[in-house]
Amino acid sequence: MSGMASNLAKKRALAAGFGTNANAVKYLNQDFEALRAQCLNRGGLFSDPTFPAAPESLGFNELGPGSYKTRAVQWKRPGELCSSPEFIVGGATRTDICQGALGDCWLLAAIASLTLNEDVMARVVPVGQSFGESYAGIFHFQFWQFGEWVDVVIDDRLPTKDGELLFVHSAEGSEFWSALLEKAYAKVNGCYEALSGGSTTEGFEDFTGGIAENYDLRKPPPNMFQIIKKAIESGALLGCSIDITSAADSEAVTRQKLVKGHAYSLTGAVEVTYRGRKEKLIRIRNPWGQVEWTGAWSDSSSEWNSVDDSERQNVKADDGEFWMSFTEFLRHYSRIEICTLTPDTLTDDSVKHWSVCNYDGSWRKGSTAGGCRNHAYTFWMNPQFVIRLDEEDDDPDDNEVGCSFVVGLIQKNRRRLRKVGEDMHTIGFAIYEVRKFHGQREVHLDKNYFLTHAQKARSETFVNLREVSTRFKMPPGEYLIVPSTFEPHLNGDFCIRETVSDAEVDAGFRGLFTKLAGDVHSFLHIILLTPFYCFAGTDIKTDGFSLETCRIMVNLMDDSGNGKLGLGEFATLWKKVQKYLGIYKKNDMDNSGTMSTPEMRMALKEAGFTLNNGIYQILVARYAEPDMTIDFDNFVACLMRLDMMFRVFMKIDAHDSGSIELDFHQVSE
Repeated sequence: MSGMASNLAKKRALAAGFGTNANAVKYLNQDFEALRAQCLNRGGLFSDPTFPAAPESLGFNELGPGSYKTRAVQWKRPGELCSSPEFIVGGATRTDICQGALGDCWLLAAIASLTLNEDVMARVVPVGQSFGESYAGIFHFQFWQFGEWVDVVIDDRLPTKDGELLFVHSAEGSEFWSALLEKAYAKVNGCYEALSGGSTTEGFEDFTGGIAENYDLRKPPPNMFQIIKKAIESGALLGCSIDITSAADSEAVTRQKLVKGHAYSLTGAVEVTYRGRKEKLIRIRNPWGQVEWTGAWSDSSSEWNSVDDSERQNVKADDGEFWMSFTEFLRHYSRIEICTLTPDTLTDDSVKHWSVCNYDGSWRKGSTAGGCRNHAYTFWMNPQFVIRLDEEDDDPDDNEVGCSFVVGLIQKNRRRLRKVGEDMHTIGFAIYEVRKFHGQREVHLDKNYFLTHAQKARSETFVNLREVSTRFKMPPGEYLIVPSTFEPHLNGDFCIRETVSDAEVDAGFRGLFTKLAGDVHSFLHIILLTPFYCFAGTDIKTDGFSLETCRIMVNLMDDSGNGKLGLGEFATLWKKVQKYLGIYKKNDMDNSGTMSTPEMRMALKEAGFTLNNGIYQILVARYAEPDMTIDFDNFVACLMRLDMMFRVFMKIDAHDSGSIELDFHQVSE
């Protein structure tokens, strides 16, 4: 399929809802329900031809065919390992995850955090799976992969040695959801060995589709404990680790039983009263399922004896989870990873939401792989993407004015390439301020621009991880993101995510949006109802927006071009309608609930549209009632149409000449 046809097919799939968590893409075109039905009908157990119970599924080097680590490995189904296997026993918990002979503690730390959020857990591990009547040796899991959700099917043949699971296992011994989840993730990444070594961020994002950020605990923000506490309360996933200074440090155990270079889950943050003062405590889990902190506030420490029973936390001996003071935490740990959940993941109306835009691209030697800004004569060749920041933050506790947003650059499928000797590139991005693209997404500025313009911001560093992400606060406007590898001429695929804090939306209305969102007609229905939320307690006379006005709104705000509005797009529309309402009420001088044509002219000017007499005559003829009044529906329709026309004009008039020429295809569009 050609690049253009492929892009068109992808856009159509997105428009149809494929790739969302509610309608995940079937990985390798394997349909779980159909395959299970086939197995049940013929009375056999599923064997997955796309990820066979064979050496190549284990690895390529240390776990490669013939390796001493894989000698005597046998693939067995759970029923061959115990008499009564269970998928999940008593709910999925952090103690279900114990590390095996694979260096994927980063993944297991993410899985442990996953169990703290039931809604997110149920999406990654779909319900209704068991070893009961519907058992057919087949299971499925869902992961976020570079902008879309995929449904991954596996059989339940698991690698074992001496009758024990070789990799992740549960403390129960008869519970298999975590081992099967690890297998599904290994399949997506090519083999088990591809999971060795990594950042908890990867697991967090692939389980949620969320946005991950890193904090260096050597220079933490002053409100770090509050950040952690709020993140846990909002359903975010958190991980922490201790940096190593040499290869010999890797997984070295300190005197107080902390493991260096090891990925931990951060699972709790509380304040307790201790000897008349407040003590901040952090709860941490080691995915080994054992080896715990032995210092103050550990399971058997005396500090708990000075805490009232009502505040005393549940502590168990040697289950891998422990408490420590926040002060000790900062002293011993080096960094925290926090994955903030996005609208596709969150269901709780009390949580602050973010809207996300995805951009896909490629670096190709000789054409689009220009390297970082150090390479002045090739840097301009990199792909370039325009983003627009419209809404300043509305946070009464933050005195800094600007738009908060997070940019994440993710390199795709690099783990799968380990089999052929490749690994992660060193990647980063630069951000430039631009003023002339008016909504265009992909542009290409030449070498001269970058030689004469300084970057406004950049990623904190170039790093050889799957993703580099940085939070920014910048004035409203248009900005250009230039993603690159550090060195030029390196091939790779990537996606960029730009995440902006959503406008505050009434919780009830958010619920309505969530309930009705689906296709264009649902969005139209939501917007039809908008006046009854906006105008409560006002004198505005309206029966709601007409269908035509609703269509104009959807077309104006639908940045993705798929005929739908995301929560972020809808939140922006909501604010826009509220702004128009304020202008309408202000210029309705006689408080009649409608607007006269002179009042309309003043309102249009206040909204930012200065029009000549000819245009104004056309607008009155089109939008005024026979009695020369304009109701709110027509006022909004007029403003939305003007907004759209001005945007189109400015997009085509790239040189700000004040005039444009249209060819036949542009007129058709």
